[in-house]
Amino acid sequence: MPSRPARRTTRGPLSYRPEPGSIPTKPGVYRFRDAQGRVIYVGKAKSLRARLSSYFQDVANLHQRTATMVTTAASVEWTVVNTEVEALQLEYSWIKEFDPRFNVKYRDDKSYPWLAVTVGEEFPRVMVGRGAKRRGTRYFGPYSHAWAIRETVDILLRVFPMRSCSNGVFKRSAQVGRPCLLGYIDKCSAPCVGNVSAEEHRAIVEDFCDFMGGQTRPFIRRIEKEMYAASDALDFEKAARLRDDLGAMQRALEKQAVVLGDGADADVIALAEDPLEVAVQVFYVRGGRIRGQRGWVADRMDEGETPDLVENFLLQLYAGDPDSIPREVLVPALPPDAETLEELLGDLRGSRVRIRVPQRGDKRTLAETVATNAAQALALHKTKRASDLTTRNRALEEIQQALELDDVPLRIECYDVSNLQGTEVVASMVVFEDGLPRKGEYRKFVIRGVDGQNDVASMHEVITRRFRRLLDEQARSELRPGDETSGPMLVDPETGRPRKFAYASGLVVVDGGPPQVAAAQQALDELGIDDIPVVGLAKRLEEVWVPGEEDPVILPRSSEGLYLLQRVRDEAHRFAITHHRNRRSKSMVESVLDDVPGLGEVRRRTLMKHFGSLKKLREADVEELAQVPGIGVRTAEAIKQAVAPQGSGADGSGPTVISVNTATGEIEEQ
Repeated sequence: MPSRPARRTTRGPLSYRPEPGSIPTKPGVYRFRDAQGRVIYVGKAKSLRARLSSYFQDVANLHQRTATMVTTAASVEWTVVNTEVEALQLEYSWIKEFDPRFNVKYRDDKSYPWLAVTVGEEFPRVMVGRGAKRRGTRYFGPYSHAWAIRETVDILLRVFPMRSCSNGVFKRSAQVGRPCLLGYIDKCSAPCVGNVSAEEHRAIVEDFCDFMGGQTRPFIRRIEKEMYAASDALDFEKAARLRDDLGAMQRALEKQAVVLGDGADADVIALAEDPLEVAVQVFYVRGGRIRGQRGWVADRMDEGETPDLVENFLLQLYAGDPDSIPREVLVPALPPDAETLEELLGDLRGSRVRIRVPQRGDKRTLAETVATNAAQALALHKTKRASDLTTRNRALEEIQQALELDDVPLRIECYDVSNLQGTEVVASMVVFEDGLPRKGEYRKFVIRGVDGQNDVASMHEVITRRFRRLLDEQARSELRPGDETSGPMLVDPETGRPRKFAYASGLVVVDGGPPQVAAAQQALDELGIDDIPVVGLAKRLEEVWVPGEEDPVILPRSSEGLYLLQRVRDEAHRFAITHHRNRRSKSMVESVLDDVPGLGEVRRRTLMKHFGSLKKLREADVEELAQVPGIGVRTAEAIKQAVAPQGSGADGSGPTVISVNTATGEIEEQ
């Protein structure tokens, strides 16, 4: 049925809300438009009435991004469809057509080359392809670098001597009646001069495509059979040539690590998220081997959780390129309408497609590796964004204006508390100066004056301890000789190093909402400090809370100031978690060593001080353990047996780990 527009106005979402009962309960796709008629958001729903009604409630109850969208919009319209599969198809078509600003749009973090074979031509050629895919061309990859494609092709051309020259070279060779250099060195069958017919050349091309598509065993077995037959017939020259061909195929296969023992065809997808952005990594596995890898980074424009992000990504990845759909798609979380999405992808592919979350085995291990690469890609993206001087200056100015500070906060300190069910409570302090981390100024705190899991009391304690040290340092510091107005010295005159807590902060950020902010402000008030501003950054909605204010400060989603505050908060959280894990590791060392005969408290502490963590203690051999003062060979053997991980083999063997070097983009086997 045709779309039905609602009344337009710019006074707010209630002003263009459709009449009660006018929205159908059937599946469909809806569009929000702004006052200029531009589509700003596209969504689908099993029940249009239920979904659209959720937008027209009190704006204060909506997610911040959703609230921004509905207040920006001036009308809403919908289209009813018969099935949920049709809704998915129409949603993709509209997103592609209108490019709505509030929909998540994944973009490549770089341009990836493909190995392309122009099967639509009379004499197909193999080449490096970039950009949009073209009809009549078969693609393999993507690869990390173009030279990786050329290296693979160069190896395989001796086995599959197909055309790799440009159209100009091909025509010129046909005109002069002589093949190019590749034809003379047997890396091309030279169809340009009629050495092989078009049908014979296409057979070579099809064999090459089958090999690159993962069907490698038939070719290897065939060449081995021909090699042994030639040897038995005393045709040693042919046998040697086939032996070299076999070696070339083996070298090409060695460049692609085996990650799935069952030889499956699958795309392995992982996401790394923060409240503002999401990074996606895809490993393309064909025939059990990694054939390529690709990454995206996208701005998060709505409140969708991981399943919604997965659905949006799969729709954008496959709906426009049905040929790339594999038999199996491994994802971190099932999309909300997994069965419907499987049906749509199956229709596009022409056969069944499975979407599932790997639970164990090789697929689970590979999914964890892809997730690690996604996290690294997001961290690298953030680092690149934060390294720009102009961007950092703009971020600091936006923070000053939003919080109405007297000065730009050149030094920002952020505090976070970490614990495990009230045990091993620790806190972190990270410092950013001029928008960049100053890791030499980071500090760790062990919370001792708080019982149980009380983040508010822990925050009060850490702020009190840090700024009491500030007052103590300022009181002990001497004025510079001959200058009674220069203020306290911030550098220790004996060591020449900055005093640990002598620098005052331009802004204190705490990880949390109003309770944590109130605790930090109370601590400063009790110390008599009234010139250091305090704010809190809440995780869920990225709201900036100011002491004594009922409503938070909402920075725009695209604000560089919000991005900087978020990065400071995330760094404090990372530093606190690391400190907490280190303390837990030391506690684990003590508990593991409790039952070792002849190992008392003093020796346990000596071991902890020498190795620092349970991991390093496990990696040490008996000789290294015996070198620790007070530890003999017999005790070292008992320690080695006590700290051995459960289920590890005697030879220390373990599963193969596949990773991607984020600096070079190369797939590595460890």
